[in-house]
Amino acid sequence: MRVTENITYDQEKSFDRLQEILDSTETFDEVTNIPHSDRLTYNNGFYINCYSIFVDIRDSSTLPEKYKKSTLAKIYRAYISEVVALFQSYERCKEINIVGDSVWAVFEFTSKADVLSVFQSAFTSVSIVKTLNYKLCHKGIDPVKIGIGIDKGQALMVRAGFKGSGINDVIYMGGVVNRASKLCNKGNKNGINEIVVSQAVYDDLQGYNGTNDVPYQNMLTRNIFEHFYHGTIFRISMNNWLTEQQHLKPCNR
Repeated sequence: MRVTENITYDQEKSFDRLQEILDSTETFDEVTNIPHSDRLTYNNGFYINCYSIFVDIRDSSTLPEKYKKSTLAKIYRAYISEVVALFQSYERCKEINIVGDSVWAVFEFTSKADVLSVFQSAFTSVSIVKTLNYKLCHKGIDPVKIGIGIDKGQALMVRAGFKGSGINDVIYMGGVVNRASKLCNKGNKNGINEIVVSQAVYDDLQGYNGTNDVPYQNMLTRNIFEHFYHGTIFRISMNNWLTEQQHLKPCNR
């Protein structure tokens, strides 16, 4: 984020900028690997194959009525900090964004095995929030819930902003981002579990096993009406730690 300089808006220059952008000759190359954002200009873009994942706190619009502002700030900071730390630990994760209480990321797709990184990041996020809620419980604070959505597809990666101002960002355009966001919105609502994945993601999970040699696909349930899959899955090592802590220091609020 860049601090604004409060330069007077010039409508004549605005008209010229609009025309310049609309008349520009742009090149959009299809690439195998997600390029570094430094390669982006205002006149190019890249078609990439990727997984998009969204993690979002449920019922966030009602939380200011439920928690003190200082408490809510701590919850957001704790949750966002750890989800970002988790995502950035994966080599295949190429972009992380924070929008309000939502954290979303783009994971590179070059082979079917890349699904493991994004799927593991999803169920580890579940364990992060379970651990956070345990710690909140000991402070007398009600738990939070999250939804997680994952989709796979092609996106157009472009740079947008006010040229010359330093205020710009990388934008990922395409159905894969929108669909992952919509799948996330279904998570942890109306009987749907936390993690919600598209058919394409489910298909990529075929042949990959979780703990005790149980296939990841068997951990997900198909929604026959909307053709997505959902489940409550967690990271075993984190869950074992949490179970031990709950035994040593129970919290039954």
